[in-house]
Amino acid sequence: MIYKYYGPPGTGKTYKLISRAKAYHRTGTPLHKIGYFAFTRKAAEEAKKRMPAEENQIPYFQTFHSFAYKTLGINEENVMQPMHYQMLGNNLGIRIKFSDKNNKEETNYLRSDSEYFRIIQRAINKDTTVRHEYNLGEYNRKEIDKILLFHLYKNFLAYKNSYGLYDFNDMIKLLIHYDKIPKFDVIFIDEAQDLSPLQWMLYDVLKNYTKDIYLAGDDDQAIFAWAGADVDRFITEPAKEKVLIYSKRVSSTIQSESVKPISRIRGLRKPKVYYPRSDKGSSSYISNIEQVDLNKGKWLILTRIRSQANDIMKILKRKNYYYMHKKDKSYSVKLYKAIKNYNKWVSNPDSLDEKELKDILKYTDKTELKDRLDWYTLFTKAHEKEKYYIRSLLDKGENLDEDARIRVSTIHSIKGGEEDNVILSLHQGLKIQRSIRKSNEKRDEEDRVWYVGITRAKNNLYKLKTNNKLTEYNI
Repeated sequence: MIYKYYGPPGTGKTYKLISRAKAYHRTGTPLHKIGYFAFTRKAAEEAKKRMPAEENQIPYFQTFHSFAYKTLGINEENVMQPMHYQMLGNNLGIRIKFSDKNNKEETNYLRSDSEYFRIIQRAINKDTTVRHEYNLGEYNRKEIDKILLFHLYKNFLAYKNSYGLYDFNDMIKLLIHYDKIPKFDVIFIDEAQDLSPLQWMLYDVLKNYTKDIYLAGDDDQAIFAWAGADVDRFITEPAKEKVLIYSKRVSSTIQSESVKPISRIRGLRKPKVYYPRSDKGSSSYISNIEQVDLNKGKWLILTRIRSQANDIMKILKRKNYYYMHKKDKSYSVKLYKAIKNYNKWVSNPDSLDEKELKDILKYTDKTELKDRLDWYTLFTKAHEKEKYYIRSLLDKGENLDEDARIRVSTIHSIKGGEEDNVILSLHQGLKIQRSIRKSNEKRDEEDRVWYVGITRAKNNLYKLKTNNKLTEYNI
């Protein structure tokens, strides 16, 4: 039997899946007969923590890629890493950079700034040809040379073959035709709206290896179509359906705001009614982030494009706010560590080892520590602006050993996150606006992106207006 849960923001679809997994185990299903496949490694690890079992007892709580990797018995040295893509690019004169080094999140999609590899990976995810993906024209034509694209793809295949390497998609393809897939009593698939056609092919195979399957997701939060996700397949997949109707996240005002972008969707969409929290919350427009008091409370600042996030981080640092971007803290971690160690030395000169002392001296013009000076005075070789920034944060009483109250992220990177107060920059960018004019599918995906951005707010939403109305998304 196949079951499908539609989970609007904060309605607890992951909680529902875990509850069902626990129920199967309580009624006699062995833990190793339960498969739980999440979109990211982080989500899979969180699912493991929620189960009343040791990690070795639940071997199939993982991503599809980890499942393929372990089932096929592939060695780590045979897996394509960002460095391999970069080496290949260097050989062909193409600069390639990754926003998720070593793919720590292990998402379904390669995060590269190379438009060439985006086209190639999108074609593979969709189980179509690179030529077909190129002919769709869903890219900046000024950035792509057709001959170079096909030359790169040919060399990409040759490179993997020459070194015996597999990328994530190769593993999925191999598993689809593998005859030793484990048999399950039940399989749970979270964030199913983000599965690519290639992963849906694996899903079709897994149906033959299990009794029950539970799909959970939200088509309104399907924001990875740019990388090949097939949200229509999620909507149309035959199953016994249920919509989770109580949100523990969004307030009534936030819910009202979120209806605006999804009401514009022209393509397939599952109509859903869900109830917000009883709190009213608030939503307002601001012209700049200085109009809100960032000195108290927790904040999430979201942007549609990376360059806008970078601009906002520059403002925050100039205003001496402590913030985080992904897992990176806004100050120099090495300098702050040296400051802490120096303060320890002042209290107890014997408390540091040789390496810690050397790390301190790097920031001074001394060969050894003698006088107990203020760190700000002693650290003459540290960058003045960074010294001033850290001192300002400490003077404010910020605990730099803890995570910052303020986080900055793009909407795509924060999916699944939430915060009491959200500043949502409405800057959309001309490049995106040109892209969405090409098809209704692109326009629908963009409206879903803004729906996700709005619904990260639990209580208060501040919509940051742009200087140029032409580049602003209309909420």
